[in-house]
Amino acid sequence: MRRIHYSWVILAITFFSIIAAGIVRSSSGVFIEPFENEFGWDRSVISLAFAIGLFLYGISGPFMAALIEVLGLKKMMLTSMATLITGALLTLVMNESWQLIIIWGIIIGLGSGLFLTVLSPYVANRWFVKRRGLAVGILTASTATGQLILLPVLAIVIENYSWRYAILLIMSLSVLMLFIIFLFMKNSPQDIGIEPYGSEETALNASVQKQNPIAMAFKGLFLAVKVKEFWLLAGSFFICGLSTSGLIGTHFVSYCISHGIPLVAAASLLSFMGVFDLVGTTLSGWLSDRYDNRWLLFWYYALRGGSLVLLPFALAQGSHSLLILFAVFYGLDWIATVPPTINISRSIFGIEKSGIIYGWIFAAHQAGAAAAAFGGGVIHNLFNSYTYAFMLAGMFCVLASLFVIVIKKQPGSIV
Repeated sequence: MRRIHYSWVILAITFFSIIAAGIVRSSSGVFIEPFENEFGWDRSVISLAFAIGLFLYGISGPFMAALIEVLGLKKMMLTSMATLITGALLTLVMNESWQLIIIWGIIIGLGSGLFLTVLSPYVANRWFVKRRGLAVGILTASTATGQLILLPVLAIVIENYSWRYAILLIMSLSVLMLFIIFLFMKNSPQDIGIEPYGSEETALNASVQKQNPIAMAFKGLFLAVKVKEFWLLAGSFFICGLSTSGLIGTHFVSYCISHGIPLVAAASLLSFMGVFDLVGTTLSGWLSDRYDNRWLLFWYYALRGGSLVLLPFALAQGSHSLLILFAVFYGLDWIATVPPTINISRSIFGIEKSGIIYGWIFAAHQAGAAAAAFGGGVIHNLFNSYTYAFMLAGMFCVLASLFVIVIKKQPGSIV
């Protein structure tokens, strides 16, 4: 019997770790109504807390990449998971809106930073040579997998029991992953005397470096800002974050509820998107190994924009068929932009530098997510509707498709 390469074990551990962290972030939408009802907090205040968390986990990306180089992958994963557990535990005892901002804005924001920003490309770059794009696609899709499995469960628990029981469920999964990471995670292939999957050369040296992580992060930024393609990727990723985790992830459930769709049904629809996102993002990773990544991104953004413009019409007409059509198209596209963006970044900046630089690109993604999370709440307060927010996001996606198509093709690359 052929032995499984340990790179696939690392991929599995990383996959489920991202699921645990991802469900914390994607669950924010199902907590808006319960927090409003129990504490009487204004929706814009709750949205602000979630927006700060989205922004902080994004802006922490390049520093997380640098800290991996300084502290090692396993130690960083353990620290980040423990931070998420702490945030979940504190959520159970909060009773003031400023506490929500500290817990969900700062603690959970920073705790999820490693898992949801640079971990996927780091593991793919260090543990894989062959199937690298596929590895990124699988790991990126894991955020949707957590949403797919758990969001309806969380909604049922909230509706029948309490939001606190939902938090306990999330915390339990995080504790389980903490032990698995402690027992089985490795820093690099060299730790166990093997080469990365598909490699015929010596593995990249992933040993701990004695450098200042802040200096390393900003050195990467200073290098990147001189390159036009960095700004095009960062601009398109700003819109990507605005139109996904910021808007859909935070406000979709509430938007559905405002049109008479029950909480569990709305969460189930969101998880239905997760089914197609799991397929779409994994397929995107496979495609990004074979086709021009710029054109992949062009079509991803254009189709996402069209689906976001469709959503308000589907909800206004109460059309179940249009809602399902939206869920399918949007789901296939949700995080499909990540593998091609990582590939383009790696092609331009190289494996060693692309981790930190992709962290800065992802920071732009989360700046867009934060803008949409907070802005969506403000627009709802002004117009008593989310319609304008979703229409604007659709138009921005069309702009993103133009950003990516003008990126210069790299010599000798399919990018």
